Amino acid sequence: MTLFAALKPPYFSIMTSGMFAFVLAATGCQSSAESTINTSAQSTNTPVTTDMSQQTLKQQALRIQRALANNDYARITKDIHPTRGVRFSMYAYVRPESDKVFSREQYAQYLQQSKIRFTWGERDGSGEPLIIPLPEYLDTWVKAKTFNDATLSVNEFQKSGNSINNLNKIYQNSDVVEFYYKGSDEYSGVDWRALRLVFDDYQGKRYLVAIITDQWTV
Repeated sequence: MTLFAALKPPYFSIMTSGMFAFVLAATGCQSSAESTINTSAQSTNTPVTTDMSQQTLKQQALRIQRALANNDYARITKDIHPTRGVRFSMYAYVRPESDKVFSREQYAQYLQQSKIRFTWGERDGSGEPLIIPLPEYLDTWVKAKTFNDATLSVNEFQKSGNSINNLNKIYQNSDVVEFYYKGSDEYSGVDWRALRLVFDDYQGKRYLVAIITDQWTV
C-alpha cells in the first residue's frame, strides 16, 4: 500500500497501522537529519563577483540542470551541501517552516523508495496539496527539460509573478543561477517558468542548497 509521508506535521499520515514502525523509522531519520542541517539558510559566504567565478558557477548549474532534464537525478547527489542538504520550494516564496529539506543521504534514499510520498505544498489556485514521491516531483514539477534552451542569469531575477520572491531574504549571502523560460506564443507567455538553483560555499567548494521553481500564479 502507498505510504503518504511528509516530514513535518501536520502533513504525514499513516495508511495502515502495520506500517507504523516503518513510518517512525523514516520520519525519525528525517528529523535527525534536519536537526543537523541549518535550515535557516544563513551563511557567511560572499556571493560571486568575478567573471571567472560566475562562469564556473554557470557551468555547475548547467550540469545540474542537464542531469535533472535527463532524469539522471542521482548524478546531482554530490552537488548537495554536505551539512545543510537541499531545500525544495514549489513557488518563489520560500517557506522555511514547511518546505522539504533533504540531506544527501535522504535524497539518495527517497530516489529509490518511490512509494514514499511527500506533501510539497499547495497548488496555486486550487489550494490542493501536491503529494507525490521525490522522483515524480523532479519529473513533473521541476521539469528541468523546460530549461534546456533557457536564458541564464547569476544573482538576478528575469521574471516575477504574483508569488512574492523572498529568496534574497532567506538566502542573504548565497549565489543563485536562474534558468528562465519565457513561455510560448500560443499562451502569450503566461506559461513562463523559472528554475533557481541556490549555492553556498563549504570548505572551498560550492554546493547546492535549494531548488526553487517559479511560474505564473493567480
